[in-house]
Amino acid sequence: MKKLRLVLCLVVSLFCMTACGTSEPKVLSPELEKAAVGMSEYMVQGIFANMTSADAAKHAEVGAEKVAVSYENTYSISVDGNGMIGAATSWVSAKEDMGDLVSIDGSEVVSYDGKEIITNVKITGTKRTAVVEFIFKDNPYLTMKSAATNVDYTRLEKMEKAGLNTLLGMGTVFVVLILISLIISCFGIFPKLQAASEAKKKKKAVAAVDNTVAQIIEKEELSDDLELVAVITAAIAAGTGSSTDGFVVRSIKRVKTNKWQKA
Repeated sequence: MKKLRLVLCLVVSLFCMTACGTSEPKVLSPELEKAAVGMSEYMVQGIFANMTSADAAKHAEVGAEKVAVSYENTYSISVDGNGMIGAATSWVSAKEDMGDLVSIDGSEVVSYDGKEIITNVKITGTKRTAVVEFIFKDNPYLTMKSAATNVDYTRLEKMEKAGLNTLLGMGTVFVVLILISLIISCFGIFPKLQAASEAKKKKKAVAAVDNTVAQIIEKEELSDDLELVAVITAAIAAGTGSSTDGFVVRSIKRVKTNKWQKA
């Protein structure tokens, strides 16, 4: 019986803790909802509609701090600088497929958590419809935190975009694989180049050896000539009856024709 009471007390305690942990959903006041919706429509029709790609580039160029100050001074609205730069870029990118603004078809608050208010503005362009999503901070200034323009594409257009993205991804992979295969195939050239370089070195070595051998042979021939010079010098001295000191044999040349045979 005591165990059953303990179990029941434990179950009741768990239910109490669960009830204490849950919080009541945040309710947006009608005034704040109207202000958020009105701000969303104003930004679409009064700011985004006239924005060009040059304006978006200028936003990114001047920086977040100057953008926030500029909107506060010019339009008397509070924006996050980085959020506004992203919102301008998103609008200009979507405008290429959406076209110029024709009308606002409706706007509503889609989410509120006590800190942020999310609104959607449905619009019609000259080419397509789109939805602009705004995120505002729940503060006295209703600061715009960020915004994104999402173009409504048909199912066929979405499939085409998905197919193009798939082909682009696969094409990139194949190109990289081809480049890798070409690089790997080039590795076979290096051994050939190395072999050609080694062959040149061997030729140079053989030429050097031949040159050395030729020099050795020349020296040997010179030594033979010296012996021949000595013999001829002695013969001339004996034939003329003079001394070997009176003349010097400097060179000996072989004559192609044999004058002794002609005689």
